[in-house]
Formats: sequence, C-alpha cells, structure tokens
Amino acid sequence: MWDVIVAGGWVMIPLGLCSVLALAIVLERAHALARHRVLPDEALSRAQQWISNRADDTRVPEPLMDDSPLGQVLTVAIDKRHLGEQAWRSAVEDKGREVVHGLERYLNTLGTIAGATPLLGLLGTVIGMIKVFQTLQLEGAGQAQLLAGGISEALITTATGLGIAIPSYFFYRYFKARVVGLSLMLERVSQQLIEDIQAQ
Repeated sequence: MWDVIVAGGWVMIPLGLCSVLALAIVLERAHALARHRVLPDEALSRAQQWISNRADDTRVPEPLMDDSPLGQVLTVAIDKRHLGEQAWRSAVEDKGREVVHGLERYLNTLGTIAGATPLLGLLGTVIGMIKVFQTLQLEGAGQAQLLAGGISEALITTATGLGIAIPSYFFYRYFKARVVGLSLMLERVSQQLIEDIQAQ
C-alpha cells in the first residue's frame, strides 16, 4: 500500500488530506443530523404542555433550554410570544434560518472536496505523463521500467482522486437532502407551536 502511495507522487499528499477531511465531515454530519438530535420527540410535547399550564409566565421553560435545533426554535417562539405577531413570527423565522445554516455546516467543504479531488487526480495524471515523455526524450522507448513509473503515477492519482470524489459527492447530496427534509419538519413543528400559542 505504501509503495502505491509513493508511486503516486506528491499529489497523493493533498489527496490524502482531502480523504481524511472528507471522512471526518461525513462522520460528524451523520452524528449531528440524526433525527433525534435535531428534532427530539419530547420537545414539542413539553412546549405545548408548558404553554397550556403557564401561558402567562414570561420565563423560558427549562426543558427547552437545550442545544437541539428544535429546542432553540421553540425557545424563541415561547420567549418572544409577547411581542406583536409580526415581530414574533419574524424572530422565529430568523432563528429558524440560523438553525438551518448550522445544519449545513461543513457541507460546502465536502462539496468542494468532491469537486477538487478529481482535478488533483488529473494534475497527477498530467505530471505522470510529462515524466513519461521526458523519459522517452532522454532514454528512448526501450526503457520500459522508467516509463512505467510515470504511467503508474498518472493512473494512481486519477484513481485516487475519483475514489475520494465519488463517495464525497454522494454524501454531499445525501446530507443536503437530509437538511432540506429536517428543515421542513422543523418548520412544521414550529408552526404547530405558534398555532397552539395563538389558541391560548
């Protein structure tokens, strides 16, 4: 394995860094975008119960003071409910946009890796082919072993770049779609709480 990496030349260094970074982002986002972390099942029921029992209380309910995206939005919805309706809805929407932005954290980086690694692989291919032609010019076509080094470098970097880009792009699209789905669910749950508050 080490021989393959060495044969790929210096381009394998940024490719290796990209692969490590992509793996770290995938693992972190898979953890952060788990449904039970974004939309805890008990958050809305706790908020509704708190509203029905303590509609005139100006304090924010302790059970909602957590780091979950849903908890943050519901906390703002309760905390700002004494404002005018337009200002209240605006505050909730602003918090919702902030939360969605947090859900998209690192995804642009993952998309950049998916787009950049094939180009790095292509750069390695070009460098490898340059070495092949230099060898042909200096040594002639009879030095097969010397030619093989440049060809190996070209093929290894191309394969590595694609091997990183394909799963990175897959996960990028998957997480983007998951953020959209979670955002819609977050909006629906928040709207439900607003309607419950207005009904008090």
